[in-house]
Amino acid sequence: MTPPPSDPPAAALRRYVGLCALFWLPLGLTIAPLILLFTGRGLSMAAVAGLFAVHSVTAAALELPTGGLSDVLGRRAVLATAGLLNLAALTLLALGTALWPLVLGMVLMGTGRALSSGPAEAWYVDTVRAHSGPGADLRTGLARGSAVTSAALAAGTLLGGALPWLTGLVPGLGARLREATAGLVVPLSLPLLMGAAVEAAFVLYAVVSLPEPPRTRATARQVLRDVPATVAGGLRLGGRDALVRRVFLSAAAAGGAVATLELLTPGRAALLTGTPESGAVLFAALACAGFLCAALGSHLAPLAARLAGSGERAVLLGLGTGASGVLLLGATSAATGAVAAVAAATGYGLVYLGLGAAGPSENDVLHRRVPDRGRATALSVQSLAAQLAGALAGLTVGHLPPGPVPWLVGGAALLTGALLWTRRPGRPAPAAAKQEASAEPSGSLTPR
Repeated sequence: MTPPPSDPPAAALRRYVGLCALFWLPLGLTIAPLILLFTGRGLSMAAVAGLFAVHSVTAAALELPTGGLSDVLGRRAVLATAGLLNLAALTLLALGTALWPLVLGMVLMGTGRALSSGPAEAWYVDTVRAHSGPGADLRTGLARGSAVTSAALAAGTLLGGALPWLTGLVPGLGARLREATAGLVVPLSLPLLMGAAVEAAFVLYAVVSLPEPPRTRATARQVLRDVPATVAGGLRLGGRDALVRRVFLSAAAAGGAVATLELLTPGRAALLTGTPESGAVLFAALACAGFLCAALGSHLAPLAARLAGSGERAVLLGLGTGASGVLLLGATSAATGAVAAVAAATGYGLVYLGLGAAGPSENDVLHRRVPDRGRATALSVQSLAAQLAGALAGLTVGHLPPGPVPWLVGGAALLTGALLWTRRPGRPAPAAAKQEASAEPSGSLTPR
């Protein structure tokens, strides 16, 4: 693939960070109000679970094909399409009062999630390597993007939870909204509509701010031919390169741990506060704190790699920290009192701190082992591994009795992921080795 126009790394980083903030802020806005909006529209919890399953299945089914599409058609076009789909999805979810528009909204959101998995990061890596060569520092920029992503989710979570509450402080405003829109707009709809507006800004930003090289116009037949080949290449790379395989398995471990936390923490918060409503407020605060811990961990990732001596050891340290957090949550699951609550909150923060610190070093390893043409596909494989493991962990945890045992699922997953990095690095994949031969001596492929 022809490299993108040479763009100074600092400018590329600013654009990448802007994309991360604009893409993830709307999704953060949905975290607090979405389930309450669905139940307020009259849906049962079983129907709500079904809607989220529609999203997960759609994203998982399209993850690899859309990653290959980005490598064939270009990053900018795929990112803009993802933003448009999310804009339509948020609008449908905000205004839908029947089941079919809500199902369609979740399908569109799942498709947008699959399309967005990798193109922005792939564009940033392509651009920096085109300017500075294969030996360019990637970890710092990836850490900055990960930190901004977490900060955007944290801000969105707070704003999405506060906006309906602030609307309720104005007497009669909610009733006037319902009356003026024939019941389509309610206070819980407002964060989603705000998210749709931000998605419009994301699409515009992606179109005007991402320079890419001119591409040969692809026919439908060429796309259908090239995408499967690109996907197959990404899967083969994970099979033959030990370090890439570790990155994929570590993503699966993280997906299992996060799914465990997302499933078990809301109920635990409700038990702690005494009511579901107050538990939801506590969970929103915890989720925001978790995202901030992830942002801090991502910010510290380059320092962690320097102190640990390598990116691989930094991943080991980060995943080990996350595993200790999940196990602390399990150890305090049956305890009550202020000390247990503080310990549980500490464990929750450690999980996200560790995952945030490990992520940039994992992706630094990945990008140094993956050829340019398969970069977005590799990121899609990584995302798919996390989603599938998360779904499996959720099903497992849901069938276990309350207490410490369900938490052990997430703790065991992260601990296993950490142990993968205790082994010596494998030999480079042929494609990655050929790319980096001009920048580094043979045998010096350990990420810095």
